[in-house]
Amino acid sequence: MIANPTKRLASRENSGLVNMLVDDEYVDLSRLYSLLRRGSHLLSALRSAARLTPVCFIGSSQLFYIWKMALASSINGVDLINMRQHGRQFCAIDRLANFRNLKIRRFERVIRSGSQMTNPRPIVVKPEVDFNDPDWKKKFQEDFKKRFNLPHLRDVLDIQPKPTTFSLKSRGTLDVGNGAAREDWNGFVNDDDRALLKVIKFASPSSAGAESIDPDCSWVEQWVHRAGPRKQIYYEPREVKAAIVTCGGLCPGLNDVIRQIVLTLEKYGVKNIVGIPYGFRGFSDEGLSEVPLSRQVVQNINLTGGSFLGVSRGGPSTSDMVDNIQAKRIDMLFVLGGDGTHAGALAIHNECRMRKLKVSVVCVPKTIDNDILLMDKTFGFDTAVEEAQRAINSAYIEARSAYHGIGLVKLMGRSSGFIAMHASLSSGQIDICLIPEAPFKLEGPNGVLLHLEYLLKTKGNAVICVAEGAGQEYLKKSNTTDASGNVVLSDIGVHVQQQIKRHFKDVGIPADVKYIDPTYMIRACRANASDAILCTVLGQNAVHGAFAGFSGITTGICNTHFVYFPVTEVIASTSSSSMRATAAAAPAPTAIRSPGSDATGRQPASEPPFAAASAPVLDS
Repeated sequence: MIANPTKRLASRENSGLVNMLVDDEYVDLSRLYSLLRRGSHLLSALRSAARLTPVCFIGSSQLFYIWKMALASSINGVDLINMRQHGRQFCAIDRLANFRNLKIRRFERVIRSGSQMTNPRPIVVKPEVDFNDPDWKKKFQEDFKKRFNLPHLRDVLDIQPKPTTFSLKSRGTLDVGNGAAREDWNGFVNDDDRALLKVIKFASPSSAGAESIDPDCSWVEQWVHRAGPRKQIYYEPREVKAAIVTCGGLCPGLNDVIRQIVLTLEKYGVKNIVGIPYGFRGFSDEGLSEVPLSRQVVQNINLTGGSFLGVSRGGPSTSDMVDNIQAKRIDMLFVLGGDGTHAGALAIHNECRMRKLKVSVVCVPKTIDNDILLMDKTFGFDTAVEEAQRAINSAYIEARSAYHGIGLVKLMGRSSGFIAMHASLSSGQIDICLIPEAPFKLEGPNGVLLHLEYLLKTKGNAVICVAEGAGQEYLKKSNTTDASGNVVLSDIGVHVQQQIKRHFKDVGIPADVKYIDPTYMIRACRANASDAILCTVLGQNAVHGAFAGFSGITTGICNTHFVYFPVTEVIASTSSSSMRATAAAAPAPTAIRSPGSDATGRQPASEPPFAAASAPVLDS
């Protein structure tokens, strides 16, 4: 315990981005650090909150939620006005203002989960938008347009476009179906084409999943750039050397993307295509050489999982990688990876711009967790859910076949529970789903263990799904990190398994626990049909973006349309899943004792110790 935490925090955070005030004299910051982001350091997380200054959190009883609220604020520029306390939980939100550009619905769910807290108190965030200004909409849109403007080679180089070499017709003219040829058919995208980032006009901030800019839910159009081939390009294909690199962990669909990038480059007329082996490491390791790529080489690589080029985490310094790019005379670099890889690609892009190099750095988002912001989904996620469902079904069969059987499945998901949640919903067999976004208790009257007792008494078996990042506050914090700088998580699956066995031994109830961990199985398989199609279009659009002269961008799908995003906006933070959707399959514990429970929290078998779940609200 330390005194004057505000002074301690200010001394460590020299940029002064966040001013945290607590009404207690002492606060245990080491405990706070262990709670926030399941192992991430508070200060490094708060450095991303530069858009808000200051942010005040009042009440040390809310320590667990400080990170959640800081995260939402830094992403969305949230201005919470007149948020009032009612009983033991937040249930009246008078005005929710300045919901900027991202998925704020998850923040509202965090607030609604405030029943987990004791004595919650108001939180005030300084607004960025002056709604009294009659031109606030225009200013907001100008700021949004500036932030989502795509970096281009013309920003630093004096280059002129030329007619594209990409043909939309495989051979001959296009037959429109009635025997007539359509010579005027145009499949090219105009640079001014846009797609809406938000497509729903909400009537009230209290609507389910509401996102709004101001308290009146005014409609403010927010556009992002449409992806696709352009009529004019900024490279001579015969002179281009293109490189592809895959970083981070494995993900279903990597080979599909590699294959499609190569095929599309060849359709432009590029002959010199290489793969960088084993991630960014391949730029510096003298024992690794470039892998020549062509249609013949990549034709069948999509039939297997993994990465044809290999993957690794970490790598050399940005300066060394750009030196290597210059030495190898690489003109286009296609980077496949998650948010950490995107950050590395952005650093390469910035270094190339500083040196005024004609190099396009284009990313394809790869995260099996589906936790990259702004995008409907990322490739590999559907396949992972499909494979995870098989593990859940196996756990269900084991649990159903045993006396008092309990099936426990741990799935991937460091900071978001998309895989666990969707696999649980799709299987229909999960009784309890534990994800990082939804705090839970193991012990106590409303804990997981007591609910398991209820399930065994009423149905004779139970199945639990837990995401790897859930419940990290119950485990000893790891001081080790992987090559990407991510904190190595403790094994929540083993911990839950041990606690279940201990609990049922203590209460004298026989329980047969079966633990399944399919983590590496679900990411090493071949992409299913849905992901394969997504990978094909993403690979094509990555090449189109590079030839259009863009750099420091990533391609994805937004509201069913394929678009380009600046990497800076995508890596602002991670997306998190809907807690309500999970609650539909496995109700989350409430901090209010259910009616009928005794002093210990135990209840008759006819009444579950969990609050009834509300109707599911799924993210779009």
